[in-house]
Amino acid sequence: SSPHLVQVRERIRINGQPISKELFNKYFWLVYNRLEETKDPAHSSMPAYFRFLTIMAFHVFLQEKVDLAVVEVGIGGTYDCTNIIRAPVVCGVSSLGIDHTSILGDTMEKIAWQKGGIFKPGVPAFTVAQPERPLEVLRERAQERKCSLYLCPELDDFEEGCQALQLGLAGAHQRSNAALALQLARTWLQRRGCQGLGELKEVAPSSELLGGPVPLAPAFRLSDAMIQGLRDTEWLGRTQVLSHGPVTWYLDGAHTTSSIQACVRWFRQAALNQDKPHDGSEVRVLLFNATGDRDTAALLKLLVPCHFDYAVFCPNFTEVSLANNADQQNFNVTLENALTRCLENQQTWTRLLEEKVGQDPWLPSPPRVGGLLQPAPSRGSLLLVPQAPRPLNSPALVFPCLAQALRWVAQGRDPHLAAPVASGAHPHPAASSGAVLLREAAAVHVLVTGSLHLVGGALRLLVPALSQ
Repeated sequence: SSPHLVQVRERIRINGQPISKELFNKYFWLVYNRLEETKDPAHSSMPAYFRFLTIMAFHVFLQEKVDLAVVEVGIGGTYDCTNIIRAPVVCGVSSLGIDHTSILGDTMEKIAWQKGGIFKPGVPAFTVAQPERPLEVLRERAQERKCSLYLCPELDDFEEGCQALQLGLAGAHQRSNAALALQLARTWLQRRGCQGLGELKEVAPSSELLGGPVPLAPAFRLSDAMIQGLRDTEWLGRTQVLSHGPVTWYLDGAHTTSSIQACVRWFRQAALNQDKPHDGSEVRVLLFNATGDRDTAALLKLLVPCHFDYAVFCPNFTEVSLANNADQQNFNVTLENALTRCLENQQTWTRLLEEKVGQDPWLPSPPRVGGLLQPAPSRGSLLLVPQAPRPLNSPALVFPCLAQALRWVAQGRDPHLAAPVASGAHPHPAASSGAVLLREAAAVHVLVTGSLHLVGGALRLLVPALSQ
């Protein structure tokens, strides 16, 4: 799977656990040296990062004799280097979204064409509910590839005769992922001779798929192991909540418009479900970054309705100096480029808020009385502030690295993070006045989103054990 969050070993797992440092070291050098020895002298380049790790993963799975390998494509499918498997047991395409447009195309139809490139002759394929046109493209690709394509039934359809299914991952979108996972697992189990899991109807690609609707796969009675598997699923950095004293971190690696929409629904629900502080003082902070060719203005616009008191922007670098943190270094991006992007995001956020004030009853200009910020009635929160002014005209801050951003947000109140240096560390008046609010609030809710790499860097700092 990719990308990794904290350590590169997360990409290659056996029985759910990243391979050990010893195994990673052993197979890395074995594969590297063999490629080095056998490369074409005339074209003497080694495989790029992702291709090398893909080759290494296949080698690890073969050498360690795994029974079943689940391989997630990197980007797209058709031209992805994982797409060299000629005869997989089954293929799955999850919910499509607009992403990596410079590589995959700028429409859902073009992206669907790329995703359908993993279909293989005679190998069943499954997908979830998609918009009509992209689904048609997947259906055409299945016909072209001479394979049967099925639509997964809703997860609700599996609940007949049993209690409501609990998912370890929050968010409505995870229900469609779970439905797809069940169909992929069922196909493998049937291949192993397991009975009573619902029979698929054989589809002749030339007839039923051509111009007709994609047939619905049957729901089936779930085994106890399946029910437990759905309930116990954990995936770091996806709708993850870390409660560190008065500071609660909400981590979600959403980075497309559809996933940010799902993230907003989850965050608003999760933050509302938290016990309200007795004095009602609550501060909401957005920590955001986005990479690649993503339309950050479109993503940020979706986050405005969460009514953040502050937006913090920083690159995905955990520290300004990355000498000791090679796993999270991106050699394609300079610090200067990343900071320029953050400053652009800061300007975009400020502009979006200015447009929103006056249009949105949620965002009145709070009246000031005697140096105290009065509660905004719609928010229901009371923030008692000393004479230091609240930066109502500058609620967006940029930091050069994640460590500084997290420390400023936490203000020494998260036991896992050191407090920010007091003298002159944040000369900007917005930083110093905001620190008062963050230090005094009974509860600080922080949403970290926009990039899985950002979330990974945050996890590295907030959960040090993940670096072991």
